[in-house]
Amino acid sequence: MTAPTADPHLPRDAAHEEPRDGLRDFYENPAVPVASGDPRSRRQALMLAAALAGAPGATVLDVGCGDGTAAATAAPLLPGHRIVGVDWSQDALRRASRRFATTKGELSAVRGQLTDSGLPFATASADAVLFSEVIEHLVDPDSALDEIRRVLKPGGHLMLSTPNLAAWYNRALLLAGVQPVFSEVSLRGIHGRPGREVVGHLRLYTARALRGLLTASGFEVVRTAGAPFHGVPRPLRALDRLACAAPSAASILLVHARVPGRRAAPAPGRGSREP
Repeated sequence: MTAPTADPHLPRDAAHEEPRDGLRDFYENPAVPVASGDPRSRRQALMLAAALAGAPGATVLDVGCGDGTAAATAAPLLPGHRIVGVDWSQDALRRASRRFATTKGELSAVRGQLTDSGLPFATASADAVLFSEVIEHLVDPDSALDEIRRVLKPGGHLMLSTPNLAAWYNRALLLAGVQPVFSEVSLRGIHGRPGREVVGHLRLYTARALRGLLTASGFEVVRTAGAPFHGVPRPLRALDRLACAAPSAASILLVHARVPGRRAAPAPGRGSREP
């Protein structure tokens, strides 16, 4: 990686670009959170189940799977489909493999990265990709989306989730001159914003910016939805759930995008490996 990788509130230094030494050490640290919130994972899985309805036996890649939480949450909602967790972090893959061993369904975990045809799958071989709170950890999200588009079949689905820079409380925090939640200025500590955990967020998106990035990367945006954030203080959680009705103000952005039914041939040099 020339960048890191991780999940939202998890670190997915897997399937990404080779990080520099400092980032590599950060993402391989078992103390860094690598599990995402169940409400987000379940909402995302339900969106994918609806997209795959009538297409049994699909191959679903959980790119940047971290400890396997998102894939394990999705598995009961995706019966008959094969789920493959992909990550760069060996520690994350060990945890994901243990979780998959106790989860009902066809699940497996492999190592891969998101640049230079680093996903170990043939071009146009996957029906869907779960990309759960990984993109905010990447130095080069453009190349990552190119690689995801390479492995997806024409008409294939991308289910992406990421923290929302314009979440309802971040709008208030910025007005008060406070650093927004989810944003980080250091890998060593939290400065100027609520919260205590450093998780390695490098980029943050609003709903409009994320849709624009996906469109520029060759995807068609089908739907944008919202999900709550498990880190919101308990007295405010009801309000956070209500905010999901307006995705542009929700804590977490959920985007369903797809590869157009007909697309240009992959760029020269793209790999063609069997899954």
